[in-house]
Amino acid sequence: MSLYNIQQIQEFLPHRYPFLLVDRVKEVNLEAEDGETIRALKNVTINEDFFNGHFPGHPIMPGVLTLEAMAQAAGILGLTMMGPEYAKNTLYYFASADNVRFKQPIVPGDQVTLEARHISHRRGIWKFACRALVDEKVVCSADIVCAERHLEQA
Repeated sequence: MSLYNIQQIQEFLPHRYPFLLVDRVKEVNLEAEDGETIRALKNVTINEDFFNGHFPGHPIMPGVLTLEAMAQAAGILGLTMMGPEYAKNTLYYFASADNVRFKQPIVPGDQVTLEARHISHRRGIWKFACRALVDEKVVCSADIVCAERHLEQA
């Protein structure tokens, strides 16, 4: 059972096909001792547009898209922490990634578990410790910083 399905994810994020990289949110824990957490899923299929050129005959999900998927999961966590009224007029911009480590390629057929843990936020800058896992093995990790942007209300 999922916490957020794709329609609910689209209420949080402005991304759409082909750039929406979170398919389902399985868990959000807003009461964890070491920081609020999220677990989300990205199903990787050979039908993804980026596999046409990355790489023909040896398809690998681009690392920058793995980072983007982790940032999208972190954004959903931050917006969930803000609450629905505050979050509906807020965007998260992916501001930076530090301590990035790629440990294994992601290939078609993989189901990627995206994890993010809230570390801190101050003055609209949010920091998350993120991981991407396939079969419970870490394939990528990074500290991701997002910048909060409030939209003009119409």
